[in-house]
Amino acid sequence: MSKFRVVHYINQYFGQIGGEEKANIPPSCKEGPVGPGMAFKAVLGNEAEIVATVICGDSWFAENMDVAKAKVVEMIAQHKPDLVITGPAFNAGRYGTACGAVAEAVSQELNVPVISGMYPENPGAEMYRRFALIVETGDNAAAMRKAVPAMGKLALKVLRGEEVGSPKEEGYIPRGIRQNYFAEERGSKRAVDMLVAKLKGEEFHTEYPMPQFDRVEPNPAVADITKAKIGLVTSGGIVPKGNPDHIESSSASKFGKYDIEGVTNLTAETHQTAHGGYDPVYANKDADRVLPVDVLREMEKEGKIGSLHRYYYATVGNGTAVASAKRYAAEIAQELKNDGVDAVILTST
Repeated sequence: MSKFRVVHYINQYFGQIGGEEKANIPPSCKEGPVGPGMAFKAVLGNEAEIVATVICGDSWFAENMDVAKAKVVEMIAQHKPDLVITGPAFNAGRYGTACGAVAEAVSQELNVPVISGMYPENPGAEMYRRFALIVETGDNAAAMRKAVPAMGKLALKVLRGEEVGSPKEEGYIPRGIRQNYFAEERGSKRAVDMLVAKLKGEEFHTEYPMPQFDRVEPNPAVADITKAKIGLVTSGGIVPKGNPDHIESSSASKFGKYDIEGVTNLTAETHQTAHGGYDPVYANKDADRVLPVDVLREMEKEGKIGSLHRYYYATVGNGTAVASAKRYAAEIAQELKNDGVDAVILTST
């Protein structure tokens, strides 16, 4: 009996090409397993083999999404796979988004199943969970030893045509798909049993978990806005011309801090947007449309606000992981507090 054919998609780092300095490489294909593919080879054993590995730089994929998907799918299709593995991407936002986008294209265009692996807060997990079985992993590559066996086990189950159990049973991230089944006990009894367990402080599991959202209590109103120092923070990607900090157009791995002392207007010659999630034309013509420095300078001159803070902070919200955004917010907020900023205007796109 011939082995099942598997194609593996990975980024430039796991493809052993290089780190961030090689993130702009276009897709390429190598025969057989590469990098983590060698670990998958051991897990897949004699039942399946990685016949090819497609490698693409994270930045190149993010900045050329449609072209990247088409090229990667074309390379994958040439090897006639029975299954595709993407990642694992852990909590790397750009990598996770690329793995998810490949999964979507492969499942829809080639009708081939996809197994991936991501940390639950990776934006790729939320965006593309419907198109792949995404095994839940740790948040960094140190979790590779646990991720590969779990992904490989699920891959073999799919290849054999065996029934795949629930997310809890199999260890993959819930896909938002409801499936009817016959329970041994009627719903009223199950509900009462859960309530009794909860009242006793015992462990119980809901049959319909609800999403978890942060609740942020609003701060008190500014006592006197005419004396307040106002800060500017944006997720719209407004950066000095040339994007000196190389903030990514998607799944940003950093934020920037920029001096606007004496600046009254953001022009096409001095500023631009690094954001890849909206049409940049109007923002590039006049960045004040996203970051209103010109209006705030007028208000400062007219005495409607006390002053505009010397620095503004910028990142890109497009596909950026929630965990990363929280970390940026904590760092930025602390700096603003240290600088005596009284209020912040947060702009998006």
